Amino acid sequence: MSKKKTLATAIMSVISVLYVTPIFIVLMNSFKLKTAISSSPFSLPDKTNFVGLENYTRGMTFGEYPFYKSVVFSLIITVLSTVGILLFTSMAAWYIVRVDNRLCRGIYYLCVFSMIVPFQMVMYTLSKTADTLSLNNPLGIAVVYLGFGAGLAVFMFSGFVKSIPLEIEEAANIDGCGPIRTFFGIVLPIMKPTLISVCILETMWIWNDYLLPYLVLDIKKYRTIPIHIQYLNGSYGQVDLGAIMALIVLSIIPIVIFYFTCQKHIIKGIMAGAVKG
Repeated sequence: MSKKKTLATAIMSVISVLYVTPIFIVLMNSFKLKTAISSSPFSLPDKTNFVGLENYTRGMTFGEYPFYKSVVFSLIITVLSTVGILLFTSMAAWYIVRVDNRLCRGIYYLCVFSMIVPFQMVMYTLSKTADTLSLNNPLGIAVVYLGFGAGLAVFMFSGFVKSIPLEIEEAANIDGCGPIRTFFGIVLPIMKPTLISVCILETMWIWNDYLLPYLVLDIKKYRTIPIHIQYLNGSYGQVDLGAIMALIVLSIIPIVIFYFTCQKHIIKGIMAGAVKG
C-alpha cells in the first residue's frame, strides 16, 4: 500500500509541476527585456536582460485605454454575474427539487443539457441578440453569464437540496415561515458548502473569460482584462511581450489568492452536491 501511495504521490507531483511550469515561465519572462523573451523564453533573467518592474509600469500605462478601467470592469462583471448566478440558481434548484412536477423536471433537464451544448453553436446568434437587447455593457453581460452558468449551478444545487431533510422546512413552515423566509433563513445557510464551491468555479470562469465579453461587450467602451491584454499591440502590429507577460501575472494574482483562500470548500461542496436523494 505504501508503494502505491508513493507512486501516486510521484505521479501527482509531476503533473503539478507540469501545470505550474507555464505560470512560472510567464512570471519569469515578465522581468525580462521583450527582445530576450522572443529569443530565449525559457531562460532565467540575468544581468543583461533583467528589467525589474519596467514591464509592469509600461503595461499599466500602455495604449490609450487605461488598465485600471479594465480591472474595474472585470471586477464589476465578475461580482454581478457570480452573485446573480448564486442567488437565482440556488432558488431555482430548491423550487425544482421540492415541487418535483413534470415542468420542474423538464427545466432541470434543460439546465443539464445546456452544459453539453458547445458555445460555438450559439455565439453568433448570442452576439446579435445581445446587441438587439442592449446587453453589450457590464450590467447586461451579467444576464448572459447567468444563462450560461445556470446549468452547472442548478445541477450542483439540486443535488445538495436532495440531501436536506424535508422535516426541517416543514418545522419552519409550522413556525410561520413563508417560502422566502424558509429559503433565506433555513435552506440557504445549509447550502453554504455548495454555495462556496459554485462561487469559486463561476468566479474563475468569468474572471478569465475572453470570448464571451469580446463577442458581447462594446470593446471601444468596455474592456475586461483578457481583452485589454489582447489589445497590447504597438504600431505595425508589433506586440509588447514584456507588457503582456506583466499584465498576465497581474491578472492571475487575484484569482489565485481567491482560489487558495477558498480551495478547502471545493471538494466538500462538490461531494455534497453529488448526493443523490
